[in-house]
Amino acid sequence: MNTTTDPKIKMLQFTSPAPNIRLDKYLTEVLPQFSRSYLQKLIEQGYVLVNEQMTKASQRLNEADRITIELPPLPGRPLAEPIPLAIIYEDADILVIDKPAGLTVHPAPGHPSHTLVNAILAHCPGLTMSNELMRPGIVHRLDKNTSGLIVIAKNDFAREYLAAQFKSRTVTKGYLALVKGRLSPEQGIIEAPIGRDPQRKQRMAIVEAGKEATTQYQVRKYLDTYTLVEVTPLTGRTHQIRIHLSAIGYPVVGDPIYGIKSSYLNRQFIHAYRLGFRLPSTKQYQEFTSPLPMDLEQALEHLAQNA
Repeated sequence: MNTTTDPKIKMLQFTSPAPNIRLDKYLTEVLPQFSRSYLQKLIEQGYVLVNEQMTKASQRLNEADRITIELPPLPGRPLAEPIPLAIIYEDADILVIDKPAGLTVHPAPGHPSHTLVNAILAHCPGLTMSNELMRPGIVHRLDKNTSGLIVIAKNDFAREYLAAQFKSRTVTKGYLALVKGRLSPEQGIIEAPIGRDPQRKQRMAIVEAGKEATTQYQVRKYLDTYTLVEVTPLTGRTHQIRIHLSAIGYPVVGDPIYGIKSSYLNRQFIHAYRLGFRLPSTKQYQEFTSPLPMDLEQALEHLAQNA
């Protein structure tokens, strides 16, 4: 193993001695200080290259394969911050929060504080979560500029119980999105694999080697040359709704990366309005809803007035 370090980045290089071993399994053997899930996330996010190419955790290695790993610096535990929370449900196991647009869910490079996690730690000072130093309580995510419902686990039991429901795809997730164009047909399913963009590592894209991704949609109403659409992602890939709608020719309004910019909206028009799952405490299914926030309602009014 050759190692090169600077104050921010640690580069590791290996040559695989074991043919036909999975990449993630091999890395857990040579880097036992890191969990397999953490290493899988590094692979997914493009920090691990095999023969200078992005890859998947399941790739089988050959003896001559060259593996390069970029280890981002590990920050300390997030601090509690008294950030207001719109809590719509709480019990001993979970919180259901109506997240505002502009609030990042958990600390990451570029935004180490002022996140939902910091606010949660202030609301639940005793919250502890094994193996989740930077994301205590987080079982799913919303983009920074997506508003709406998110469930937070308050203990390990609740986290595992909720995570199992997300994995088995038994959680009900409903989003409202505004797209450019009159979406046709009025209902459908989008299936296209999503992975890290090989040209721009900070973005996601539809790539052949990406992970399976499926999105259902149903038109709510047309507003001249725009469409308000209800979206149900059956998988949970990063930026899935934005990428899939753009891929079929109907970009999300206000999304500067995959969609189109807007003169009357300063963020992407996506709102997580519905969330349903079985409660860890009672095992009973419960569904929560959230109305459109004011900025999105005003955007619809603007379109209606100018139609």
